[in-house]
Amino acid sequence: MKTLHLWIRGRVQGVWFRESMRIEAERLGVVGWVRNSPDGAVEAVVQGEADAVDAMIHWAHRGPPLAQVGSVEASETQGSYSGFERR
Repeated sequence: MKTLHLWIRGRVQGVWFRESMRIEAERLGVVGWVRNSPDGAVEAVVQGEADAVDAMIHWAHRGPPLAQVGSVEASETQGSYSGFERR
């Protein structure tokens, strides 16, 4: 099981990023959460099989069609999640 904390920066708020990420996470079988950050970034925790988490990070680099992702920072974290929540 792989668990990563993500900071996604760029034009990522107001473009359906969180809902699109929730849908993609469910498709990949990834659990965790996603929320907007006051600084304009999107913050997320993703957890699942390594291949699924890697696919989620790959998706986060492009996001939904209206997003303009500038960077994705990932660091290892811990936690236990049962679904993917949009906060």
